[in-house]
Amino acid sequence: MAIYIDSEAIRWRGRQWCHMVADTLEELHVFAARLGLERRWFQDRCRYPHYDVTMAVRSKALRMGAIDADRTMLIACCKRVRSQALSRHSQSILP
Repeated sequence: MAIYIDSEAIRWRGRQWCHMVADTLEELHVFAARLGLERRWFQDRCRYPHYDVTMAVRSKALRMGAIDADRTMLIACCKRVRSQALSRHSQSILP
């Protein structure tokens, strides 16, 4: 299991932001809480579940063991997590 974080540095509201994902949603939420992020900041209404974090939070995450990821690695991880979530959801609605 791992936490991945890119270095996109997207400018928004006077800051630079990047994306944080993980091998599982549970791991992502636990790591985000350790970083001091609020669960309500989780981006789950988009194609890929993630947290947007500032570059300062990115630096802290890397010091805590997150992996510096390129876009390809980040998207691959997001697709796996999304697939897992969809699979769990479909299993939960089966009779």
